Amino acid sequence: MKVVLQRVSKASVSVDGRVVGAIGRGFLVLVGFKAGDGQEQVDWMAEKIFGLRVFVDDAGKMNRDLAAVEGSVLVVSQFTLYGDASRGRRPSFVNAAQPDDATPLYESFVKALRTRNVPVETGEFGAMMQVELVNDGPVTLILEK
Repeated sequence: MKVVLQRVSKASVSVDGRVVGAIGRGFLVLVGFKAGDGQEQVDWMAEKIFGLRVFVDDAGKMNRDLAAVEGSVLVVSQFTLYGDASRGRRPSFVNAAQPDDATPLYESFVKALRTRNVPVETGEFGAMMQVELVNDGPVTLILEK
């Protein structure tokens, strides 16, 4: 499981010109799954994201987590995180989990975040989406389990 996490002041995702998910301050989370991923990875990642202290405190240090700033999460499925462009000109996606395997993992990941009482918005799994964000900092992390 791989995540690209961006600290944002706002973010939204649209499908066919309509906004399907939008947040203010928080995290935009692009998430991809590989073959063999399971609930262990999902639970670890949800806990890691919830506990990350990357929001600035009164002293200007990254020391606050999502709950401390009353932040939200926008989760967008992104199978291309497992694209391999090391050979040729067109990426291979053979390492990405197939939709039948990735869909329940995505849904479980969203549920795991929501059980931590964090407002969670989502895109639409498998849809062509347009993502807009204002990266705050910028702060961008790549997490993998």
